Amino acid sequence: MQRIITGMAEQLARVPGVVGVALGGSRARGEHRPGSDWDLGVYYRGELDLAALRALAGPDVEVAGPGGWGPWVDGGAWLTVDGDAVDWILRDLDRVERVWADCREGRYEVGVQAGHPLGFWSPCYAGELALGRLLADPTGELAALQAEMGTYPEPLRTALLGSVWEAEFLVTGAAKGAARADVLHVSLCLSRAIGILVQALHADARRWCLNEKGALAATPPWFAARASALLAAVGTTPEALTATITEARTLVTDTLAALRA
Repeated sequence: MQRIITGMAEQLARVPGVVGVALGGSRARGEHRPGSDWDLGVYYRGELDLAALRALAGPDVEVAGPGGWGPWVDGGAWLTVDGDAVDWILRDLDRVERVWADCREGRYEVGVQAGHPLGFWSPCYAGELALGRLLADPTGELAALQAEMGTYPEPLRTALLGSVWEAEFLVTGAAKGAARADVLHVSLCLSRAIGILVQALHADARRWCLNEKGALAATPPWFAARASALLAAVGTTPEALTATITEARTLVTDTLAALRA
């Protein structure tokens, strides 16, 4: 299968507009399981030849052009090759470079994006390339950019650590929902609060956090265990929800102390 993927990447790199292709996700990091998808980041610049992409994908595969999947997950295609799922994920290289420049200055965005319940955190663009495995890079542009991204930007780390105030704010706000037994409000507040702390813990370790998948498991064991316990049993009554929020407030306090240590 690896030979097929490499050959596919080389074909993709010959499509007008495509700059290069990188293997991403768990397979690039060596963390894949049987049945894991093959995620191919298709980096393009300017006008992309969608007709050529569709011809390469085949007649039964829908190829979404830039913006077709939302504002952050540009577009792409879902294929099945020899029984394995292969995802083409379009990435506008000019935009990736702008986001990388923002990261180096300590700026980031969190955008609404289908499939990302905690939002799409813009540093993901840099992290994908930093952790990816280049399969086709005829001009060497991706390799040069990847080399820059090998060092986690300290201004970005500072900015993400500075965002943890929102976790405290959310937990405080969740208390109002607990009094009304508003399970949805409490659950959403706690999920986002924990997501923000996860981002901060990854940043503190100077480790790229790409999305929600596997992000909690990669945090320190003491945090992952306590956060998992909270999310697994939020409760349904005012009393149970209030008890959960009390535990969440303690977790936030302990996490802040760990980040400041």
